[in-house]
Amino acid sequence: MEQAMARLNYVELPVRDVATARTFYERAFGWTLTEFGPTYAATMTGDTDIGLQGDGAEATRAPLPVIEVDDLAAALDAVTLAGGMIVRPIFAFPGGRRFQFLDPSGNEIACVRPDEGTGAGKA
Repeated sequence: MEQAMARLNYVELPVRDVATARTFYERAFGWTLTEFGPTYAATMTGDTDIGLQGDGAEATRAPLPVIEVDDLAAALDAVTLAGGMIVRPIFAFPGGRRFQFLDPSGNEIACVRPDEGTGAGKA
């Protein structure tokens, strides 16, 4: 059986003010964003979703693409063997587990394994 290709399922945007950013995206694009506390909001379409990260300690410097994988440990090994640098080892969050790495060009990217039945994968 052929393994399905990993897919981009999420992009997390660093924002200065979640409420302002949320209002902007709702007005500009008609998106519905769910609040996950005062520093995070996200679309919950089940397709490629968008997260707004307002916690400066958690936010990346640039948008964070998130790739959904079937086996998180195997993905971490593959990223490492391919020359990626792990910057956040595997950690849990509401909805799943993920890790973050730098590709050879310095782009920060995450790999996620959503919890079963949540349709998550969000940060």
